Amino acid sequence: MKDVKNFETIMISSSDLAFISLPPEGAVALSKDSFTNALTKNIVAMMVWLVLSVINSSMVHTFLRHSLFYENPRYIMFICMVINDALQLTLVTALYVVSYIFRKIHASVCCLLIMTAVLTTRSTPLLLAGMALERYISICFPLRYGQMCTVPRTLVLVGVIFLLTATPPATDLLVAVVKEPPRFFHASIFCDHSLLFRDRSIYYKNCVFDGAYLSFVALTLVYTYCKIMLAARAASSGLASARRARNTVLLHGVQLMLCMLAFVVPSLQAALISLFPRLGLEIRYVFFLLVYVIPRFLSPVIYGFRDEQFRKYWTRYLSCRSPARIRPAVLRGNLQGK
Repeated sequence: MKDVKNFETIMISSSDLAFISLPPEGAVALSKDSFTNALTKNIVAMMVWLVLSVINSSMVHTFLRHSLFYENPRYIMFICMVINDALQLTLVTALYVVSYIFRKIHASVCCLLIMTAVLTTRSTPLLLAGMALERYISICFPLRYGQMCTVPRTLVLVGVIFLLTATPPATDLLVAVVKEPPRFFHASIFCDHSLLFRDRSIYYKNCVFDGAYLSFVALTLVYTYCKIMLAARAASSGLASARRARNTVLLHGVQLMLCMLAFVVPSLQAALISLFPRLGLEIRYVFFLLVYVIPRFLSPVIYGFRDEQFRKYWTRYLSCRSPARIRPAVLRGNLQGK
């Protein structure tokens, strides 16, 4: 990294790769960034990625070590969220750093990275809706929970979510293959969604899809929150669990609002940069942290710290202590003595 070539013009930026909120011609020129500023920003981004990667990997390890978690639909949805967030953050951070080191990369490589980032970013709201529905069923239909929320059904739901979120990037690629000349995918480009998928039909298609499915997720969270709140007020017993479920869904709502920023941030960012062109790179960096990094901390908070059962095993793993295990022979002896 001899000089971290300061960009004379940086398009919308790789940190905004997940969605097209601007038409293809909406590229914005940014001012130069000094070597010191660029180095500091990338070091901070990498350190945040490293901290979150350690947290997420410890959660996945804790989940896999104990069968009570991967036999529970609630924790299966949670760990899918953790893995999805970890992959999304890794891709966005990598593209952010690459945008400072290399001005252009091969279009086919950029296509693979962006399509994966689009899939993982769009999966988050639908996973939130699925987790909210699970909490709603557990509180409002406790006697039917075992029949409605099973491991096979949960896995099918997760598969449907990823299939739905894979459809938009797949159609983006199909339109690009039809509209773009073959040599385009062998060229080197600045890796940005609007520069890779340039046809205006892609922009309008994604606007319709994003509006429809975000509305569905928002309505699902509002409905489940209201139902759980009513159940908590009416319940004479189990009030604490209903209150915890209500707070969990409320946190999912906060998570969703932060995720929704990804749909509007390119337009807002472009407007702010046009008003304050000298602060363009700082605005870009703030939005990168606010939209793509900070929401990734909420999944560990919602289940890693708030869930008593998971926290017990997770803290034991972090402190390098194995949970106490009951030997079968001792257990049989105790049962016979009762």
